Amino acid sequence: MYIGFLLSEPNTVSCNRLASVLNISHDSVNRFLNRESYSPKDMFDEAKLTLNLVGGILSVDDSVLDKPYSNYIGYVGYFYSGKHHAVVKGINLITLYYTDTQGNHQPVNFRVYDKSENKTKNDYFLEMLAEVLSWGIKPSFVTMDSWYSCVKNLKAIKNHQIGFLAALESNRLVSTEKGTWKQVRELEIANDGVVVWLREFGYVKIFRTHLKSQVRHYAVYLSRNDEDENNKNDQLINFTKIDFDKLHDQHWQIEQYHRTIKQVCNIEHFQVRSKVAVKNHIFSAICGYVKLQQMRVTEMIMNCYQLQRDLFNQVIVEFIQSFMPSMNHMNSHYITTVNA
Repeated sequence: MYIGFLLSEPNTVSCNRLASVLNISHDSVNRFLNRESYSPKDMFDEAKLTLNLVGGILSVDDSVLDKPYSNYIGYVGYFYSGKHHAVVKGINLITLYYTDTQGNHQPVNFRVYDKSENKTKNDYFLEMLAEVLSWGIKPSFVTMDSWYSCVKNLKAIKNHQIGFLAALESNRLVSTEKGTWKQVRELEIANDGVVVWLREFGYVKIFRTHLKSQVRHYAVYLSRNDEDENNKNDQLINFTKIDFDKLHDQHWQIEQYHRTIKQVCNIEHFQVRSKVAVKNHIFSAICGYVKLQQMRVTEMIMNCYQLQRDLFNQVIVEFIQSFMPSMNHMNSHYITTVNA
């Protein structure tokens, strides 16, 4: 009931609003949000129904749910927002997003950042990664932005025998010749990238992209059991710009996910305060997105925006048809022209 409400309500998301629509007690809605104890595993069990869990791409990123006017609400704090390019007030949602080899994609794990737990976003990432691997996901790559590309995370992914695509800050140190170090921004990088030794990690291939006025650098690591360094380098050399672009494009699925849960699933809109209620609301909004993706896979809808866009079409038609007769006297009266 609550998930359907989040997907259909165009304006006010509150316990009172749902209660008035369905003629139920608003206290029952409030009790539901404050009572239940859903976990990310519950969401994963729904999401995996349309996924091939072997060989896909696992992406990690976070997004700030804007709550600029909220006080005394659980999880609300100040976080840097890529949307606003500034520190803003809101709730930080960290997500693992999986794209399988058939192109189907779903969120598979999440965390709501809780400062009282004294954990970093990297700590949450490593927890979530270990969980989804234990749940049966066997990705070929993990993709991430520069916030998550610390050496500890990269080595953890390597130890799981998974490749990665990681954005790097421009001052990360690499070596093209033994004993010499350069910052990534100082490298001469061909279109097909360059193989270097990433400090404290090992061999990776560096690519450079230009988006408007922004220059970004990415490191690619290929997972393999072969211990022959020459063979490893050959595989990196054979990883082309076409391969990089495909991997980079798949990472952007998580950006589309962030936009959809805000625009369609009402994840930012709620009027509850406790941490339990806030987390259950966020869980419900994410499950709403999961359901939309399942409907898209089964071709019930073309995209996640269609359901909400078409939801009120018949209501609008009926209103217009009932409204028109009362305004007939305002129709224009045309005089038929006659050719002389």
